Amino acid sequence: QVQLVESGGGLVQPGGSLRLSCAASTSMFNIYTMGWYRQAPGKQRELVASITSGNSTNYADSVKGRFTISRDYAKRTAYLQMNSLKPEDTAVYYCNARHTIMGNYWGQGTQVTVSS
Repeated sequence: QVQLVESGGGLVQPGGSLRLSCAASTSMFNIYTMGWYRQAPGKQRELVASITSGNSTNYADSVKGRFTISRDYAKRTAYLQMNSLKPEDTAVYYCNARHTIMGNYWGQGTQVTVSS
């Protein structure tokens, strides 16, 4: 069982920045693909960005050039740096850890609100 704890959400003005963190409880953090998903009211949960154990990254078209996903193996933590935030980025952001054999795990979510 892997526990994921997100932090860093909040209220920010359009054009601002936030950095989300996801701390993982597992000592096998390095084998998981880490991802950030988001869900806005009335919409389905969608992938924002992911990073594999080999540090290959993938981004949704809507965030390319604005968001950056990274991971710190020593701290067992994944990050999502969000710049140039827009009102349409408002959502609950969820951290995900995925491995084909070890399983699929979710954090509790952190609210990001972009508003003036």
